[in-house]
Amino acid sequence: MIDLTGKGSGIRLLKGASVALVGLGNSQREYTSSVANGAEYDEVWVVNSMLAPIKHDRVFMMDPPSRFFDTDLAGKQTSALRRELPKHPGPIYTCELDSRVPGAVLYPLEEIVAKTGLCYFNNTIPYAIAFAIYNEIGKLFLYGIDYSYKTNIHMAESGRACTEFWLSAAVARGMRIDVASCSALLDTDVPIEEKLYGYHRLDDPLIMNLKDDTLTLIQKSNIEPPEPLDVQPVLFERNDKIVSMQGKV
Repeated sequence: MIDLTGKGSGIRLLKGASVALVGLGNSQREYTSSVANGAEYDEVWVVNSMLAPIKHDRVFMMDPPSRFFDTDLAGKQTSALRRELPKHPGPIYTCELDSRVPGAVLYPLEEIVAKTGLCYFNNTIPYAIAFAIYNEIGKLFLYGIDYSYKTNIHMAESGRACTEFWLSAAVARGMRIDVASCSALLDTDVPIEEKLYGYHRLDDPLIMNLKDDTLTLIQKSNIEPPEPLDVQPVLFERNDKIVSMQGKV
């Protein structure tokens, strides 16, 4: 039996699953790159108008549908959602049902608050993370969830603190979190030697080191250098014969 409310097993069993959550921020391009390079996820969840460009299993749209149909307050997302929502099969988790959105289901807020003991939601992303906690997701990959951008010091979306709060709650419950490398979320895009305040001022700072899924601290001078790059790059599509010959050696 398919249960779209999130109260049961969902579209498929989610406990321990690997899920990609894709928002509209710039780092969403890392999701498409990951898929193009062979990454696989048990499910893909999208936020609002990201339902239009990528294949997905669930949509989180916590504003009432009327915001998109009856107003232009959602800006550039409006036209895509007006076009896609009436024909989307769902599930689209939201706060209010609307006959214009046949795939809409009510977000299981009461059940999630009861299970987590937490009730702090000031943007849509935390609802998706809380849903992941509720369903005991094993690993959550976050793309396009950035909130702030180095190239525009005047741009900073509200909600980052709430999202990071829920990510902390997820980690405390054993979930593994993977954030797009160019995202500001959890300071992921901060240079490795600058992540630990105070230590970043030392000549040989301590840095985080993740090896074989184990997080340790190591002095920067002791970290293994990356593999050297080829001196002469090979343009594969123009050198198929060279590559073929190398493979026979």
